This record gives sequence, C-alpha cells and structure tokens, in this order.
Amino acid sequence: MEAARAICIGFDVGKSAHRACAVSRASGEMLFNEALEDREGPIDETLALAGEGALVVVDQKRSIGALALERARAAGMEVAYLPGLAMKRARDMFPGAAKTDEMDAEVIARTAIGMPRCLRPAAEDADSGAEVRLPASRRRFPTECSTQSKDRLRSALLEVDPAFEAAVDLGAAWQVGVLSRFGGALGIAAAGRRGHRAFAVKKSGAPEAAADGLWDAALASAKSGGPHTAAEDAAVRMLAERIAEDLARAASVRESMDAPLADDAVCRAMLAVPGIGPKAASALVAGVDIGLLSSHDKLASFTGLAPSNRRSGTSLDSASSSKAGNKELKNPLVFSCNSLVGADNGFGRYYDACRARGTGRNKALKAVARKRLKVAFAVMRDARPYVRA
Repeated sequence: MEAARAICIGFDVGKSAHRACAVSRASGEMLFNEALEDREGPIDETLALAGEGALVVVDQKRSIGALALERARAAGMEVAYLPGLAMKRARDMFPGAAKTDEMDAEVIARTAIGMPRCLRPAAEDADSGAEVRLPASRRRFPTECSTQSKDRLRSALLEVDPAFEAAVDLGAAWQVGVLSRFGGALGIAAAGRRGHRAFAVKKSGAPEAAADGLWDAALASAKSGGPHTAAEDAAVRMLAERIAEDLARAASVRESMDAPLADDAVCRAMLAVPGIGPKAASALVAGVDIGLLSSHDKLASFTGLAPSNRRSGTSLDSASSSKAGNKELKNPLVFSCNSLVGADNGFGRYYDACRARGTGRNKALKAVARKRLKVAFAVMRDARPYVRA
C-alpha cells in the first residue's frame, strides 16, 4: 500500500485516550503530537488539523481503534493499519529506549511514510462478515475458559489420586455432569452405585459400561485411603459446573452462527473443497476479508502456512514452517487435512508423494494445507464452489 498523501497521522490508540502524531510526507516535519480522548469530538478536531486527504494509520483496527477509523472514513480520509508486531520492530530503529505513547505515535506515522509496505488495508467489515466474526470471537472466550477450568480440575484430581484422574474423561459431557453433581471420587462413592447410575445413565445419557467404569474407579479411589476431603469435592463440583456452563455458552453461540453461515455464499462454496468442514469454513469466513488479499500467497502468509525461508551469505537455503500467522486459522486448516490422507484425489496423492520423499507426517499435512489453500483462495474470491477436474 503506497502512502501518497501529503500528511500522515499515526494513532497510538488506547482505551480511554489516544496519542496522535502528524508528520509531513514531503519534509518529514512533525506537525503535532498530542493526546486526545477516545471520543468523536476530539478525534474529529484532531483530524481537521491535518486537513483533507491525510492518511490515518492505527496500530489496532478493531476494538479500541475502531472509532478513530470510523471518524477518519467519515471525513473522507484514507485509512490503514500497522500491525503491532511491525510497529514494535520499527520502534527499535528509532533512537532512545523509552517506550511512551508519544514515541509510539511518531513511530507509526514515520513508518507509514518511510516503509508503506508495512501497512495493511483497514477496510470496513461487510455486514455478513461482521455477523459471523463477532459471534466467533464470543465463542472463543467460553471455550478458552473451559480449557483453563479443565486444566485446574485435572490438577486437583491428580493431586489426590492419579489413577482416578486417568479414568476421568472431561471430553464426555456426562462425566462433567457427574463431577458437578457429586464432586470427586469420595462424593461419587458416597452417592452409591444406584444413585450414580441413575444420574449418569438415566439423566445424563451415559453408556452403562462407561458409567460402571467411572464408578469402579471412584470406589477404588475412595477405598485407597488417599487424601480425600470435603474441600476436594467442593472444588471439583465448582470447576465441573464452570466447565459445563462455558461449554453450554459456546454451543449457544455456535447455534447463533449457523443461520448466517448457512446463508453465506462463500461458506457454502467452501464446503465443497475436499477436507473443509463447517469448522474450517466458518473460521475462514469469520477471520479473513478476502477482498484485502491479492493472491493465495498473501492468504498463506496471513494464515501462517507460507514456509519461512532463510539464507545468509553462502549458507544453504532452508525452508521451515512459519511460526507466524493466525493460529486460529492455521490449526483447523492443517488438522482438517487428516481426512485427506489416503483420499483418491489430488490432495491425497500429493500427501503420499510428500511422504514418499521422506517428509514427516506433520510437514506433509502442512504442505497439503498450503496446496489446498490455493483452491480455497479462488473459492473465497469468486464465491463459487470447487469443482473437481
């Protein structure tokens, strides 16, 4: 993106206040560098100081940076986004070790002028994209919370009896329900076999054999004389209840996403790509504005599927997996390629060819994901289903 405007304003955005620095592109002179509230009036006044045609660059394009972009667009100004990591690296090239809002705003403005390639477009969300992206971000929060609660619950069970902890499967909803009702091994044993089976099988839908297996493990743990206490049962019940609540919230948000995804032409077209299911399709639709990416190489870089090449002097070239990119997109794109292993299509044969060359399984899956991304890019760009040749 080329910064052809006479003046560039860099916004170091904050929750309640921003810092804005305006720099002349022609002379490099700093016109102003001032603090302002995160409110329409102060932002409009600051933009008016720069005049029409200024380029406005922020370091966060959503959340706390959204209002600054909105007011800049309303004033007819061009807007752009400088990723936070790029801004931090650019700051290292400026003299002084201090990290202040004043310096950050200047770094954003001067980087936008001197290295316009670092800028990213900050286009407005289409209605359908926002309708999917916002629920997707809400779904991540309860999912992350449930993962933290599961880790704490496993730690609590492991501290008392590793054998019982190994018998518990927190991926089974009925087991989470049993733990939230009775607590740990001591609470399950106190409920009795009949009480446990009534709740686990009749109310929670557990398979009888699995329910009996959990009961046997709990009874053995209770009789082992381990450090079981009432406090342990209380902690287990609390954590299990939180897990169940968070998973229920995530499921509710997922249901609210089904309607817009079912009506989204790009999402329906993505489901025709081999190995792409609803989860990967929704992740791409929610996380990628395809209109801002000019090629499948750009999409690969954004998702972290582009290889990281290294060469220095006379050293040999090497290509390794990139650690950058959006992991929330990269992971489902790579894991979904497991379904292509052994498939009778181009992607399955490409995986076999990679393995035949001695490529490890994980690297082969990433190679297939990168190859499939070329198809995914064309499908998202044209909103047309993939047709196997």
